[in-house]
Amino acid sequence: MKKEQVVHCQFSVWYPIFKKHTIKSLILPLPQNVIDYLLDDGTLVVSGSDHNSQPIQTNNSESDAEEDVQWSDDETTATATAPEFPEFTSTVLEAINALGGRVFPKLNWSAPRDANWIALNSSLQCHSLSDIFLLFKSSDFITHDLTQPFLQCSDQDSPDPVISYELVLRKWAELIPGGEFRCFVKENKLIAISQRDYTQYYQHILKQEEHISQAIQEFFSQHVQYNFLDEDFVFDVYRDSQGRVWLIDLNPFGEVTDSLLFSWDELTSGGGIAHQQQEGPAFRYTTSEVTVQPSPCLSYRIPRDFVDLSTGEDAYKLIDFLKLKKSQQEESEEEEEEENPPQ
Repeated sequence: MKKEQVVHCQFSVWYPIFKKHTIKSLILPLPQNVIDYLLDDGTLVVSGSDHNSQPIQTNNSESDAEEDVQWSDDETTATATAPEFPEFTSTVLEAINALGGRVFPKLNWSAPRDANWIALNSSLQCHSLSDIFLLFKSSDFITHDLTQPFLQCSDQDSPDPVISYELVLRKWAELIPGGEFRCFVKENKLIAISQRDYTQYYQHILKQEEHISQAIQEFFSQHVQYNFLDEDFVFDVYRDSQGRVWLIDLNPFGEVTDSLLFSWDELTSGGGIAHQQQEGPAFRYTTSEVTVQPSPCLSYRIPRDFVDLSTGEDAYKLIDFLKLKKSQQEESEEEEEEENPPQ
């Protein structure tokens, strides 16, 4: 995988080519001060609200507790405040409204799929810039786009291309995960198709295997093949309930892209996949509920127990936690007494 291939897979590069066959989207330049804000490691303070911020009201008990804590001897206290981007906020809100008021956000390459746990209803649907910032600042995928987009390229000795970062807003569409597929293209030939949400079993894929594979092959030969800038690439599609295939994304042909139910050794060397080429691309999907797995994005989430303890939503967990701490403290004191008996 070369750096040039990564550049070609930027949304703003491929979208004009395949605009008729994908979801309506708008591309906005990302100002440098917004990039700096997204990369700031400080406390997460979400900016970009579409209304004037209101002072946060606290109850009396919280105020009393804060007054009892002496944080600093200084008379002045620094307060974390969100930076404001009035022009950019206005531009984003205008774009969101133009797309129907609900959007799916991403950068040049990645969407914050690893951060959906922090959003309302675990959805990537956004209505304002503050929704987008919350997802972006919580996403390792977004950080990778901004800091290491060429990390796994083979031509590391060559200078990195200059990247103009962009905020991509896609019109929100309710996509059923069982309708998404990842397709691998080598030398402009479709060699493999994988179920995108491979952690789940979808019965309709098993029943419609031939129809799905044929529809994707026809879409590739009619609209994608020889039209992209590279001959090796990966593209994601969605097959709707009417059988129509839509292009969702394009990715570099290399290990930076998840190979899902295949391995990159298989895809690059051929092997068993090459023998199937006479009959069409290899098509893999989860064949039974026995092989269902947890979502790989779960590793990015905060443990549920931590969330419950921090918010006080589960009183029993808090009681158990306090009992555990008390028990550990008592055991520690007993060990100290045994090690240091009174003289």
